[in-house]
Amino acid sequence: MRFSPQFLDDLKARLSVSEVVGRRVKLKKAGREWKGLSPFQQEKTPSFFVNDEKQAWFDFSSGKNGSIFDFVMLTEGVDFPEAVERLAAMAGVALPVQSPDTARQEQRRKSLYDVMELAANYFAENLASRAGARARGYLADRAILPGTQVKFRLGYASNERYALKEHLGKHGVPVSDMIEAGLLSAGPDIPVPFDKFRDRVMFPITDLRGRVIAFGGRALEKDVAAKYLNSPETPLFHKGDNLYNHAPARKAAHDGGAVIVVEGYVDVIALVTAGFPATVAPLGTALTEAQLQHLWKMADEPILCFDGDRAGQKAAYRAADLALPHLKPGKSLRFALLPEGQDPDDLARAGGRLAVEEVIGAARPLADMLWAREVEGGLFATPERRAALEARINELSNGIQDEVVRRYYRQDLAERLRAAFAPPGGYGGGFGGGFRGGGGGDSGRRFAPRDGFPQGGGRFAPRGRPGQPAPMLGRGPYQIASPDLISSPIMRGQRSAMSRREALILISLLNHPWLLDDHLEEIAALEFAHPEAHRLRAAIIAAFAQHHHRGDDPVGQAEKLRADLVKAGLSEQLQRVERAITTSAVWGSGPKAAREDVLSTWQQLVALHRQSHSLLRELKDAELALGDDGSEANMRWLNDVKARLAQVEGTEALIEGFGESSGRFQRSV
Repeated sequence: MRFSPQFLDDLKARLSVSEVVGRRVKLKKAGREWKGLSPFQQEKTPSFFVNDEKQAWFDFSSGKNGSIFDFVMLTEGVDFPEAVERLAAMAGVALPVQSPDTARQEQRRKSLYDVMELAANYFAENLASRAGARARGYLADRAILPGTQVKFRLGYASNERYALKEHLGKHGVPVSDMIEAGLLSAGPDIPVPFDKFRDRVMFPITDLRGRVIAFGGRALEKDVAAKYLNSPETPLFHKGDNLYNHAPARKAAHDGGAVIVVEGYVDVIALVTAGFPATVAPLGTALTEAQLQHLWKMADEPILCFDGDRAGQKAAYRAADLALPHLKPGKSLRFALLPEGQDPDDLARAGGRLAVEEVIGAARPLADMLWAREVEGGLFATPERRAALEARINELSNGIQDEVVRRYYRQDLAERLRAAFAPPGGYGGGFGGGFRGGGGGDSGRRFAPRDGFPQGGGRFAPRGRPGQPAPMLGRGPYQIASPDLISSPIMRGQRSAMSRREALILISLLNHPWLLDDHLEEIAALEFAHPEAHRLRAAIIAAFAQHHHRGDDPVGQAEKLRADLVKAGLSEQLQRVERAITTSAVWGSGPKAAREDVLSTWQQLVALHRQSHSLLRELKDAELALGDDGSEANMRWLNDVKARLAQVEGTEALIEGFGESSGRFQRSV
């Protein structure tokens, strides 16, 4: 056989039947299928049907039917090998190199499928046994019921070093096959190969034909370096080419289900259980081009649903950059970012189907996500900065390969720029969020800085598109204070409590607004995790810029600021911030603290906040690296990041050393 079944299956996975047939037949959507006029008979009424889920086409007028290979052979008059070659070129896949070993390699792959099936059955039996009690407890805590466990073929790898190896050995599986299948850890520095997965809940990963090709293992011990561990690259498994739950999701998408992409195995299971069966996940890596093509075969606009933290937002931006060059008419992505502190599993368990539907219903287009990223936290006070923004926007659209899509993106982004920097009604600032002029004449464009602040909110900040809300919170005149997602309906629903440090930073600003005189740029650039922290920070900046002046009485200044925030409808948010921390515990943030204590506390808070955010991002990168490659270097990296985080947490306690407990209270008095 010239072409292996694996290669032919890969071509079928990469090329939908409607895509191949659509090059010769004008197809229209007809329920779950496509229909068109027969390419083999002259007819006026369509009798030619295409079914992507069945990977087949049917021509009722001529009686012909078959696969994509049959269609190319019949319509182009070529034999099977040439049909395969043409389809491979269409898919951008290199033809396999022919060698005497081809048949032997294919037989080898078949034997590896058998090995993986044996391993999956063994793990499932372990989960059901007495040894799997802890694993069943973990799954019960995650609301994964026994029936769901069976449906996803979940299992448990015991903590014994050679348990799987001995079990497979009893079935006659050679150690070399176990290593090649990625089930054993082996290498020059390992005298005796041992089980790769130990004391982990096991998630089998299957191909489009339902065959087990790899595993993901979730550690049960908290102090394990790699919480999730995936199979290595093997002859069966290339993680960048596969999706978790791909085969069932493809069928569900064909039946009309929304295609949703999440980050982890448990998230997939939670959403499927909640009633979203067309949910998939990448396998321990950022979304790849091959996975993106799989998604577009299932849906025109898959929805990427990421965690609501900074890491989830960065993952969304990476996916947007990946997709941009490959956009086609009708083919794009939508993005749904969850409330801070929640992942899809949390959302589904807490709110059920309705909560998920609300988040998915608020998913935003790719163009919105790109615009939000480019203007997030941006200060556009000068023509040069606005020109730099326009240059970045143009560079983004230039990367789109399809000419038609590229033209429409240029038009859309140009409209956003015009709406941002040339809104009707002049220019100005304050809670109104517009660009109203400070007094007549020259359309409000005149700047008259006073002590570092322009009068009338003279700094520019992008507004929303006509008829849409401005892309900032608090709609203040100084900056775009957070990504658009914070102001969208995505952020409704349950939210995690604001961190003590973020609450302290906001309380310091509320009690001592004079900090904004000298630290405005620093305050605007702080990276907050909680959406309400974003909103209050933006509102504080806007209110201070419009109503407060350097040299005002500090106590009166703070009272006016709070009154302005209450008028803006933020009284509940203020109360939640004040409940998050007892201000007397940290003297330097309290209303009666001396200026020296306030500045010392502020410097500590900002330094620790920046350091902690940086380390948390590095921690996630280190965990992902260790999950992909369990090398000593990656282990050392992870341990080093954890040690530095612990040091920061220990240092944070010193904040309370400022003020009353350190004796500064007496000096202040």
